[in-house]
Order: sequence, then structure tokens, then C-alpha cells
Amino acid sequence: MLVQPANHAMVSSLSRFLLIFMLLFTHNIHACIQTQRISLLSIAFTLSSPSLNWTSSSCCYWEGITCNRDGWVTHLQLPSKGLKLKGGIFPSLSLANLTHLTHLNLSHNSLSGSLDQTEFFLSLNYLEILDLSYNLLFGVLPSSLPSSHIRMVDFSSNRLHGAIPSSFFQQAWNLTSFNVSNNTFSGPIPSSICHPSSSSLRHLDFSFNNFNGSISSGLGKCSELQVFRAGYNYLSGSLPEDIFNSTTLEEISLPLNSLYGAVSDRISNLTNLTTLDLSYNQLSGVIPLHLGKLSKLKHIILDFNYLEGSFPLSLMNCTNLVELRMGANNLGGDISMLNFSKFSQLRKLDLRKNNFFGILPRSLYSCKFLKAIRVNYNNLEVQIQSDVVSLKSLSFLSLGGNKRLTNVKEALKILMGCKFLVVLSLASSFVGEELPADLGTVDFDGFQNLRLLDLSSCNLTGQIPLWISKLKMLEILDLNQNRITGSIPSWMGNLPRLYTLSMESNLLSGQLPKQFCRLPMLVSEQAAAQLHRTDIELPIYIPSVHAKPLQYNYLFYAPSIYLRDNCLSGNIPIEIGQLQLLQLLDLSANNFSGNIPDQISNLKHMERLDLSMNHLSGKIPASFTGLNFLSSFNVSYNNLGGPIPSSTQLQSFNASAFEGNQLCGAPLRNKCQTTEGADAPDMSTQDADTKEHQIPWFYVSVALGFITGFWGVCGPLVLMTKWRYAYYHFLDNVQDRFHVMIAKRMASMKRRFV
Repeated sequence: MLVQPANHAMVSSLSRFLLIFMLLFTHNIHACIQTQRISLLSIAFTLSSPSLNWTSSSCCYWEGITCNRDGWVTHLQLPSKGLKLKGGIFPSLSLANLTHLTHLNLSHNSLSGSLDQTEFFLSLNYLEILDLSYNLLFGVLPSSLPSSHIRMVDFSSNRLHGAIPSSFFQQAWNLTSFNVSNNTFSGPIPSSICHPSSSSLRHLDFSFNNFNGSISSGLGKCSELQVFRAGYNYLSGSLPEDIFNSTTLEEISLPLNSLYGAVSDRISNLTNLTTLDLSYNQLSGVIPLHLGKLSKLKHIILDFNYLEGSFPLSLMNCTNLVELRMGANNLGGDISMLNFSKFSQLRKLDLRKNNFFGILPRSLYSCKFLKAIRVNYNNLEVQIQSDVVSLKSLSFLSLGGNKRLTNVKEALKILMGCKFLVVLSLASSFVGEELPADLGTVDFDGFQNLRLLDLSSCNLTGQIPLWISKLKMLEILDLNQNRITGSIPSWMGNLPRLYTLSMESNLLSGQLPKQFCRLPMLVSEQAAAQLHRTDIELPIYIPSVHAKPLQYNYLFYAPSIYLRDNCLSGNIPIEIGQLQLLQLLDLSANNFSGNIPDQISNLKHMERLDLSMNHLSGKIPASFTGLNFLSSFNVSYNNLGGPIPSSTQLQSFNASAFEGNQLCGAPLRNKCQTTEGADAPDMSTQDADTKEHQIPWFYVSVALGFITGFWGVCGPLVLMTKWRYAYYHFLDNVQDRFHVMIAKRMASMKRRFV
């Protein structure tokens, strides 16, 4: 009994000795080599923020650092640390000393500087992973990759430019993934990336750059290629034939380029394909007849091309489809022939702006996971059935511009049952019906998630209904091109999330209420900051001054108020200066009178201001020179006088923006009269006696005679000009509307004018 404690003490001592020995042995294995420590400290010294807690004696235990047994640094991984460099000089020399690096990950920081440092690249002979994505790196790429061991390269989301050198991949024998998306690279996509020794290459991403020229043949040599992305570039030509030899391909994504020609039926060889995105190109011909052989397809995105012919029935075999988008083509055929019940996984259907006819199949409602339907502007026979309520996840619905869509009140009452609707567009429907004042419910609880409501171009009559005031999530309301009468209700200023309102080309009258000028999303930056840009199910395309349209996967409209071409009168309320976040304001072609409120100059974000074709008088406020973001400005055809305020902003607009007034000064040709070098005083400020002595009555009588004759002959022409101007402005603001829509609206406006 007395021996046990002694044995226990002996075992305990032995255990402590072994533990200490193991710690010492482990410490010796990972003892940091002094040159490596100095190089890392040199890197830390180049950082302006944040400071790295690299203070212990052995660098092998520092954050983001891993060493091998000999004390060489092999891993430097500091992603998403908010790292910034002093002076914008990339620490290439310090990194070059870490010659045993296998993993370098500095992604999602704010590192700047140039990568064109041969010392950095040539010395990292063991590098396998190189991730510098989401930084501020600029310049061109070096002549070649640093290592034959390299497996993954990610330079995406930087500011790199120039062509990718043809020699860049000459020793990339083990490369599996290469990503340079979201930079400004130009020139051709290098054909040398696929060669017999690059059999392991699986992922290529060249999207969101300025690559041009045709896609060179050679992709077929990448025998293991799974993902090929090169969208949002300037690529042209046809799809290379040898791409259809890469039978391992799972994704081809080439949207927003200038590809043309037909899609070869050889695409049916790619039996592993799950995503095919060729949208926004210039592809023509018919959809490949045997596309349905690709049974693994989940995403077919072919919209915005020139495809023609009918919907291939073989697609009914693609039972795994999640997304089917073929909008804005020249496709046709009887849509009622399709049996959508086979698409049990379908979530998004977009066939807008084609030539489909027939009745929208009821089998569509069997797709229980369906979230988005957009079939507007076809020749379909559409009526909103109560079955639509069975689509419990439906959040995006656009049906307008088809046949027989009538009974707006009943349609809205049914759609109130779709509790998750976010986007509802029924434009160019219910022609000439009355906008319902109520929807037959005592306690209105419909459309509580609705963020966009579009009932434009319907020629609807009636007044703005009170039930719209209950739409607390509404952000965008489009009622333009109708015949809505009455005044703008003051309660519209209480809609908590509304930031875009279009009610142009109606018959609204009365004054613009002061209460309307307190929309929270346009008044308070704090309120606007809480407006979450959550994704919508189908993208919205907005025309751009550049060749490519802007694609938004969330609701995006500039904070805007369009009230042009109505019968609104009275003064423009000075309270309009409260809408400080407003970017576009169009009050043209109304009957507003009085002075232009000086408070409009408080709208510092204003980009477009149109007050033309009213009865405004006085001067252009001198404070307008502070509207520094104005890109469009028009006050033509009012009763304004005096000098145009001098500023590089106002003088940059065309003279037509000021014509039809009594204004003077640049950009108009008539100079302002000066007295001793200063502008002549405003005649309206002088007393009546002084004016009487200065007025040349002979010339006035001659002028009155001329004006009477002029307006007798030219008055109708001026009115015609006003309507023509209104139409051109409408064209300027049209979003994603093609010739069918334009023709309808032109005819509508002509009828209204007559």
C-alpha cells in the first residue's frame, strides 16, 4: 500500500518530462528562419492599416503564417483583413524572399500597386495557390506564371489591364483554375491556355473585361474543362466548333458580347452541361433541335438575340430545368402545345417580347416552385385565373402587352392572394377600363410585399385610388400613359418606401400638394440607407449611353418624379427643396406658374431637371449654379427673363434648353445688355413711371401686330412642337421597350393629339 504513491509520482514526473520534450521538439521543428522573419516584418511595415499582431519570437506562430519543419514560411494567408499599403507599392521584394511559399492568399483587402515585378514572380518556384482577388492592384501581368506547381490563380476584381501575354501559361502544367474576371484586360482571350499538358484545367473565368476578337479554337484541348465564362466583354464571331468537343463542360456563360451566327446542333454532345448562358448577343437561326438531349440542363438563358423558329419540343425532356429564359427574340409558335407539368423544378420562366400565340397553359400552375413569370408582349391570350394563387412562391409577374387581358378589378383582387408578390407589371392591358377605387375588401391587406407596381400605357380612367396608400413596401409606382384625372392626393407623401414615381401623360390637375414633398426615401438619408437592395428573380435591363445596357438583379431606378404632360397648375411649392435625394425631376408640359423656387438648388443630387413648357416667370435662380451633377436641364418655353446664371454647368447645355423665353447670355447668342460693364437691371424692379418713359411705344405696337399674326399662323405648329417634344422625351425615358411598344404608344399619342 505504501508503494503506490511512489509509483504514481514516478509516472507523473515521466509524463511531465515527455510533455516538455515534445514541446521543445515541436518548437525546434517550427523555429522561424531569421530571414523569413525579417521579410514578414518588412511586409508588415509596408501596411498602413491595420497593424498585425506579429510580436512573438517565432514567425511560424503569427496569424496567417504556416511553416514547414525546416522553418521556411509556406503559407501566407490574410484574406479579408482590411489591409492597406503605404504609398501603394506592392511588397514584391519582401514576398520574393519567401521562396518556399506554396499558398499566398491576400484576397478581399485594399492592397494596391503593380504586379509587374519579375522578382516577385520568378522566385516563388513552389507556389500552388495564388489568390489576390478583390484588391486595388493595377498594371499588366508579368510574362509568365511563377511556378510549374501552380494550381489556382485568382486575380479577379482588381484594376489590371492590358493583354494577357501568350507566354503566361507556358509552364502552367498543373493549373486547374484561372480567374481574371472584373478587371479591364483587353486583346484576345489567349488560345495558349489550353495545350496538351494542361489536361487538369477545369475552371476559366474571363468575364467583365474588355476582351475582344473571336474566341480562338483550342478550348477543346482542355479535356477536363468544366466551367468557361467570358461574359460582359466585346467578343465577336461565332462559337468555335471545337468547344463542343469538351464533353466535360458543365457551364458555358458568354452573355453581353457580340457573338453571331447559329448555335450548332453539335451542342448536344455536351451531355454534362447544366448552364448555357448566351444572352445579349447577336445569335440567329433556330434553337438547336436536339437541345433536349442535354437532360442535365438547369439554366437555359438565351434572351436578347435574334433566334427564330418555334420552341423545340425536345426541351420537354429537360426535366431538371430551374431557369428558362428566351425573351426578346423572334421565337414563335403555339405555346399552348407545351406541357409545363414536366418542369417540376422550374422557378423562372421568361419568354417576353417574342411572337408566341395561343392560350397560356394552365399546366404552368403545376410548377409549384415557380417564382417568376415574364411573358409580356407576345400574342398570347391571357386571363388571370384563380389558379395563380396556388403558386405560393410567386414574387415576379409580368403579363402585359398580350391579348384579352381585361377586367382590371377582378385581376387585382385575385393577385392580392399572391402574398409574396414583389414585382407586378400589367402594362399595356385593360385598355380604357377604370382604375378601381377599391378592391372590395373592408380591411385591405393585399400586396403587402409589393415593391413595384406597373399599370402604365393602359389608358385607364378614374382617379388615383386610396388603396395604393396601403402599400407600405411600394418603392416604384408607374402609372404613366393613362387618362387618370383628379389631383395628386396629399397622402402620397406618406408612402414610407416610395422613391420612384411616374405619372406622366395623364390628365392630372390642381396644384402639387406640399405634403407630397415629404416622401421619406427622398428626404432622409437615414431612411434611404435602410432600403435594402434585395435580389429580384429576373434581371432588369436599363439602357445606357454605352453600347451595353446595364443589368440589375435588384430593383434599381434613380430616385425620380415624372409628372410631365399633365394639367397641373399653381406655383411649384418651395417645399420641393426637401426632396434632397431626388435625382430626376420632370414637371414639363404642365401649367405651372410663378417663379422657379430657389429651394430646388437644395437638391444637390439632381441629375436631370425639366421645367419646360409651363408658364413660369422671373429669373433662373442664381443658386442653380450649385447643381454640380446636372447632366440634363431644360426650362424652354416659359416666360423667364434676365441673364442665365454664369456657371460652367448651365453654359454646357444646348441653347434649345433655354429657347422660348426672354433670357440672355451664354449659351444663347443674344448677349445681355450691360451698364458700365454690369448686367442691366431687371426691368421689373423699376417703378412704373420710369418704365413708361423708357418704353418705345412705336416698336411695341409693331411687335404686337407681328406677334398676333405669328401666333395666328404658327400657333398650331408650336403646339405640335410641344407634343413632338413630349414624345421625344418619352422615347428618351423608355426602358427596355422595343418596336412593338413604341408603335403602340406613338399611335396612342397621335390619337390624343387629334
